[in-house]
Amino acid sequence: MRNHSAITAFIILGLTNDTQLEILIFVFLLVTYMLSVIGNLTIISLIFVDPHLKTAMYFFLQNFSFLEISFTTACVPTYLYIISSGDKMITINACFSQIFFIVLFGATEFFLLTVLSYDRYLAICKPLHYMSIMNSRVCRSLILSCWVSGFLIILPPFGLSVHLEFCDSFIDHFFCDASPILKNACSDTWFIEQLVIFCAVLTFIATLVCIVLSYIYIIRTVLRLPSAQERKKAFSTCSSHMIVVSITYGSCIFMYVKPSAKDEVAHNKGVSLLTTSIAPMLNPFVYTLRNKQVKQSFHGILKRLIFYSKK
Repeated sequence: MRNHSAITAFIILGLTNDTQLEILIFVFLLVTYMLSVIGNLTIISLIFVDPHLKTAMYFFLQNFSFLEISFTTACVPTYLYIISSGDKMITINACFSQIFFIVLFGATEFFLLTVLSYDRYLAICKPLHYMSIMNSRVCRSLILSCWVSGFLIILPPFGLSVHLEFCDSFIDHFFCDASPILKNACSDTWFIEQLVIFCAVLTFIATLVCIVLSYIYIIRTVLRLPSAQERKKAFSTCSSHMIVVSITYGSCIFMYVKPSAKDEVAHNKGVSLLTTSIAPMLNPFVYTLRNKQVKQSFHGILKRLIFYSKK
């Protein structure tokens, strides 16, 4: 991560210059971050300790919760520190490290959502073969492939970006993002920008097509079920995943619906706030509230804890 530019640090401008509004943002981000970490850690712990949740789907959910914690941790704590300390400086190396982990965790999430849709496809469309196909070795291989795919998709643009020289030090965002950093570069960044767009669109479209195809087959299979109760049960197993997919892909689509140049920065900040703080907080509650097994496991462990505390 070598730079020959005179600029060795960036200045994060954040969401606002209003001190009072900044305090409200600090409280909001702190609360959503804590809820996100606590909620996702709860899911990870429940799946780890409850033998009834030792299935492929919950193994993937456990990894998804870990990714959510990692993703929001890569973005939010740095900005909380900036607000609390007033120190808006971040070194170039630290900035590139933040970008690397944010994009890695974000891209890996997209691939993991695709794996979750494939898992639901097998469970509903091929239930007799599900256990033999989704064994522990296959599950571990799928998780590894998600991480490798996420790493490979960001490597080309990131490898080219770290050698850039910079002529401006201001980042009009609340964390290090590719677009404002490329605008600060002294040299022409057209090729890198096109490469970033290509990798982002490739990941987005490839994973979305796989998810849509999975759900087309799932819906066709569910509609053929003779009992309304069976159809309801089948759809309920997919509802949590569909809500999370809608939030994740919906926010990305909204980000690419470009507003006017005047409103573009505020627009991107708002969508980034949704994806980095609100979505990671909502996802564990979506899975908990709509999943009967997770709720039963949570209530069971809670009862045991209350029983042991009384003893």
